[in-house]
Amino acid sequence: MLFYSYFKTLVGKQVTVELKNELAIKGTLHSVDQYLNIKLHNTQVVNEQKYPHMMSVRNCFIRGSVVRYIQLPPGSVDVELLHDATRREARGA
Repeated sequence: MLFYSYFKTLVGKQVTVELKNELAIKGTLHSVDQYLNIKLHNTQVVNEQKYPHMMSVRNCFIRGSVVRYIQLPPGSVDVELLHDATRREARGA
């Protein structure tokens, strides 16, 4: 639940999601659920030459199990918040 809570704070921010099939999609995080499924708005493909068929997609839903990485904007990472949440979760386990 740690990541779910953290990603909820990033709603409305620009993120890049890299999938396990090497496709990277940049867009505005619209929503995330407890399975880390992600909904992006205003999307664009990072490598348009390799994936020209994805250029017309503007909104997408990405299943959490196909995500390899999520790149966050540098200013949105609150390290202290993550440290505190990790400590709380470790004490509760």
